[in-house]
Amino acid sequence: MILALGSAQGVGPASARPTLPVDYSFASGIRAELAHPGGSLPGTNDFGCRPGERHPRPVVLVHGSGGGGQTNWGTLAPVLVNAGYCVFAPTYGAMSTVWPASALGGLGPKPDSAWDLKAFLDRVLRATGAAQVDIVGHSLGTEIPTYWMKYLGGRGKVGAYVSLAPYWRQGPDDDDARGEAIAAFRRGLGIPEPTRPPCATCADPPADASFNAAVRRPTPYLSGVRYTNIVTRDDEIVTPYTAGILPGPPGTSVRNTVVQDGCPIDHSGHAALVASRRSAALVLNALEPARPRPVPCERVEEPLG
Repeated sequence: MILALGSAQGVGPASARPTLPVDYSFASGIRAELAHPGGSLPGTNDFGCRPGERHPRPVVLVHGSGGGGQTNWGTLAPVLVNAGYCVFAPTYGAMSTVWPASALGGLGPKPDSAWDLKAFLDRVLRATGAAQVDIVGHSLGTEIPTYWMKYLGGRGKVGAYVSLAPYWRQGPDDDDARGEAIAAFRRGLGIPEPTRPPCATCADPPADASFNAAVRRPTPYLSGVRYTNIVTRDDEIVTPYTAGILPGPPGTSVRNTVVQDGCPIDHSGHAALVASRRSAALVLNALEPARPRPVPCERVEEPLG
């Protein structure tokens, strides 16, 4: 597995950065990766960034299956940087260190991906001096951080957790099957698992649970975290889209939002959900509910926004 950290884009407080242009299209991240192979989006992965008083927690963007730190976040990264956040976006779970395969993350065994993410998050917390991060995940990236929180020492280290196109009600999927097949193939060849450092705060998942069940049993939610699920009725990957709508048990804070509620002309699909003006505003409001912003309603017809 490879964890692509990218390179810093400058040092200093997030509030001191220049305003970045925002392209409301999922394809903007793909174009960024092609222009800067293996790099980082402007303003992201700056380990010299220091969170300010208004935004004391860095935001970590966690991509979906086959995505990457650039390809998945061409829209939301500059939106968040412009809002004054320290923004970080790793590529986890890639199958190769060689580009372009190195830019395709989330394809290996899910435990490997979770350990990749843990290493990145540990570095973010150390570098920024923050006690917690905020998570914004997409698809598979809504699941991997939960495993870190429950079993790899991340409990208590997340303030807000925003999930775009989650699938909390869904059982094992193609990502699980592919990861398990890769792990079995590796064992068959006698290839050892990646070396993992000691972790005094880690806990073993239930012995009888798959990765999918370990994330969801008895609930994916932890107390003390402010959760927001954002789903779209036009999701062509998570079907039915209601798989991402899951109330929280007593003692948890969970808000479920359907993009089309109040805006039936927004037909964002699975990818476009991370790239529309409406979704961007919903994410900003989920991260900072005390200062709500207007949520626009614009027509979205294209699958990539």
